[in-house]
Amino acid sequence: MSILINSDTRVLVQGITGEEGLYHSELMRNYGTKIVAGVTPRKGGDWVLDEKVPVFDTVQTAVKATGADVSVIFVPAKFAFDSIYEAIDSQIPLVVCITEGIPAMDMLKIKSILRTSSTIMIGPNSPGLITPGACKVGIIPGNITEPGNIGVVSRSGTLTYEVLYALKQNKLGVSTCVGIGGDAIIGSGFTDILVMFDQDPNTEKVVLIGEIGGKEEDLAADFIATEMTKPVVAYIAGRTAPKGKRMGHAGAIIEGRAGSAAQKIELFRKAGVKVAEYPEDIPALL
Repeated sequence: MSILINSDTRVLVQGITGEEGLYHSELMRNYGTKIVAGVTPRKGGDWVLDEKVPVFDTVQTAVKATGADVSVIFVPAKFAFDSIYEAIDSQIPLVVCITEGIPAMDMLKIKSILRTSSTIMIGPNSPGLITPGACKVGIIPGNITEPGNIGVVSRSGTLTYEVLYALKQNKLGVSTCVGIGGDAIIGSGFTDILVMFDQDPNTEKVVLIGEIGGKEEDLAADFIATEMTKPVVAYIAGRTAPKGKRMGHAGAIIEGRAGSAAQKIELFRKAGVKVAEYPEDIPALL
């Protein structure tokens, strides 16, 4: 069982003819993901991936022709707003945005549009998601995780990979791993994904990988304390980060004690969450 994606998922790649889009589309297809279409304006009629995947000028045309139900976006930041809006307007159920560096004002507009839409958005600045053995959408390596019953949700790309590999080394499998993205303004937050994992009958435990800055971890801790029915283990990156200095992601900045690793760890522990000191400690806590 999984959330959001499975072996039946039909994926459309926006920006498939670009270097990154084409490279990762091939990796996704080799993993077993059903790549059914690509979209690049003015490239409609082309074919890619051994001439087996058609390219369309618009998302709407691609969805109508192929029945795609997930879009993954690999376009440059200056085109990302239009690409995301086009996918939402085409009523695609799930949009996954890998692009980083999208202006905050663009994402504020997208958040407003999402409120009146049934589309779920993951990202931007996300590594994507993977349901091991069935489907991967984005750039998470397929060889670092195995199928199982542990849900993983993370703000950090690289730490996600480290934790997935640590779980695999300890013979612990994953139902679905979701990278929500590290920007200050994102489509789906920790709580949105925790709700899905809590309702998934075959996800038994959850790993949450957070970092300094923002309120996502605070909201997640509140949800876990009041509504979550399954055990959660967390890791918070950035314990030694200096105050007032951005560290990595756009959302990773702390002011005073608010947003600090210590504050987030305290909230999680009060919510009954076991917090790992190092990523490699997570399997033992599970």
